[in-house]
Amino acid sequence: MKRFLLLLLALPVAGGLSSCSSQVPAKRPVSYHFESGKTALLQGGMAYAPRNAPDAVKRAIQAGNRLQGKPYKWGGGHANGEDWGYDCSGTVSYVLRSAGLLNGVGTSKDYFSYGNKGEGRWITIYTRKGHVFMTIAGLRLDTGGRGGGDGPRWRPQTRSAGGTVMRHPDGL
Repeated sequence: MKRFLLLLLALPVAGGLSSCSSQVPAKRPVSYHFESGKTALLQGGMAYAPRNAPDAVKRAIQAGNRLQGKPYKWGGGHANGEDWGYDCSGTVSYVLRSAGLLNGVGTSKDYFSYGNKGEGRWITIYTRKGHVFMTIAGLRLDTGGRGGGDGPRWRPQTRSAGGTVMRHPDGL
């Protein structure tokens, strides 16, 4: 009887571990290389979507462009849809919401269960405990990493994705 009770208590823990292990970890650094028709063009600090990109991707890039120059603000973008500064999850939430791919706001932890597992064709979210960033049409939008400036920025510099898992919106 004791063994049976111990087994029942252990099942939720084992189930939780298996759901974490079913994530798709990023295995290579996030790197930007422009390819006409496949990736966003970065020019003068603004991103331009490929002509053949889905409308949601074009809206996501437009939203990312609106955040350029905003400072990093812990909790920024969570209380208000429009804010004077944004943190990592506020940035990702703002962009996804503006593209029609999210209702509300998520924390970095929430993105472990957002959308589908793995790398997306157009949009990929990289999340780990305490940080989240994204690529849209191959260009990284991030509040951290090399590239200078605090706050949400298009960052063409390569960034390690170590410790992150990849998620993407359905169909993108």
